[in-house]
Amino acid sequence: NVNKGLQLPSQTVARAMSSLGGATPPYTTLAISRPTESITHVELHRPEKRNAMNSAFWSEMVTCFNELSEDAQCRVVVVSGAGKLFTAGIDLMDMMNSVLQPEGDDTARISWGIKKKIKKLQETFSVIEKCPKPVVVAIHGACVGAGVDMITACDIRLCTQDAWFQVKEVDIGLAADVGTLQRLPKVIGSQSLVNELALTARKMYADEAKSSGLVSRVFADKEAMMAGALEIAGEIAGRSPVAVQGTKINLIYARNHSVADGLDYIATWNMSMLQTEDLMKSAQAALEKKSPKTKTYSKL
Repeated sequence: NVNKGLQLPSQTVARAMSSLGGATPPYTTLAISRPTESITHVELHRPEKRNAMNSAFWSEMVTCFNELSEDAQCRVVVVSGAGKLFTAGIDLMDMMNSVLQPEGDDTARISWGIKKKIKKLQETFSVIEKCPKPVVVAIHGACVGAGVDMITACDIRLCTQDAWFQVKEVDIGLAADVGTLQRLPKVIGSQSLVNELALTARKMYADEAKSSGLVSRVFADKEAMMAGALEIAGEIAGRSPVAVQGTKINLIYARNHSVADGLDYIATWNMSMLQTEDLMKSAQAALEKKSPKTKTYSKL
């Protein structure tokens, strides 16, 4: 029963979520745990390298989130970083060889090869968005470069008071190409602020991240944030997975399409999804003046 898993004191579980061991095999850069039956915790786990994103990370994220998409047990995902900070971004030493020494017989062939590599890297974060399970990301310390690309693909962003964010790419001589320039303008209401952050690579601290809408909550420290992330995840996991996953999919569709197209899509979506037992169970809970979390919903 999923609801039993949600009754653990979130502070206790949050402490347990701080991974003491290493990465979870077969992964070398991620530690995967289950704080409750229906919540999966994915922790970036290269603390000695400030969770810098090496070549293994870029493929392991795809494998991990594709599996979570198919895992009927998992209803919501929490992402965080081990150690002193969330992530320092791309591992330059590890990744630069493939970028600076591309293979190919001429400019055209080299260019095709580079495009293939970029598309593959883009998938590492697009897979978070494609996962129908909501993803709550909890950021502490620093979130630099590709870290910003990553968090903009997540559904709910939380941070600690000491967190800062930096769109770093112009500082290393390139335009961000794995999601920030496409998703950040959809996340933050001000195009001027997006442009300023992307063009100057200046740091943005927690208070500005909150006021601009990059994060929805700021916590005093990491332990409080992880407890808060778990509480939000528990609220999501306790509700109908048909309703929750349909909501995420339609929110993303609506962001990318016109209002008219979005309304048509949800009408087509719900012509089948309204025919679920979850609707009656949730209505019953409302009539009983109880939370929908008191009902048990089938796996999806």
